[in-house]
Amino acid sequence: MNAQTQYFFLSGPAGRIECALDLPDPDKFAVPRGIALIAHPHPLYGGTMNNKVVHTLTRAFTTLGYAAARMNFRGVGQSEGVHDEGRGEVDDMTILLHHMQQQYPHLPVALAGFSFGTFVQTQLHHRLLEQQTPAERLVLVGCAAGKWPIPQVPADTIVIHGELDDTIPLTDVFDWARPQTLPIMVIPGADHFFNLKLQHIKNLVVERWHC
Repeated sequence: MNAQTQYFFLSGPAGRIECALDLPDPDKFAVPRGIALIAHPHPLYGGTMNNKVVHTLTRAFTTLGYAAARMNFRGVGQSEGVHDEGRGEVDDMTILLHHMQQQYPHLPVALAGFSFGTFVQTQLHHRLLEQQTPAERLVLVGCAAGKWPIPQVPADTIVIHGELDDTIPLTDVFDWARPQTLPIMVIPGADHFFNLKLQHIKNLVVERWHC
């Protein structure tokens, strides 16, 4: 993402996993205050860890003082393997989580995703709940409700959607959120990829994080 981005590889069940890490400004944060894992959109439709929304979420979390890590899912970039419809992707994200916890022990963990990445992160969230090690908070951008089975999420989850999203219609997200009485932050005029609206995502995450 910038000159400070650190790239590295992990070993997963399907082979090598390509990862990237961005750290907060050391002049503002002597040490990170948390870990953020960020998941990218669907691999079969051009999704990578270099997606602009993923970059925006990375910037939001480093601004908040988090060590922000992301990965290319199976078959993307230099990550080995083939797309596994979310199952293997959750396994691989768990490996990245364990790596980050070894590097930065005892820190809270935030999970963020865009589009297909929201499915991966909500599945990981429920895996962590079952292990009684819940994430600190979730951020779901372009939530894939209606396309994949997105489970119920905590009440403080930050959900951001584009008004004009024609990939995941806003009505589908409302149908998913309504039984949970979960608020949705809608960006007027934004499409699925938030073209010309990316700054709103960063601003909303940073402003709402401590609310």
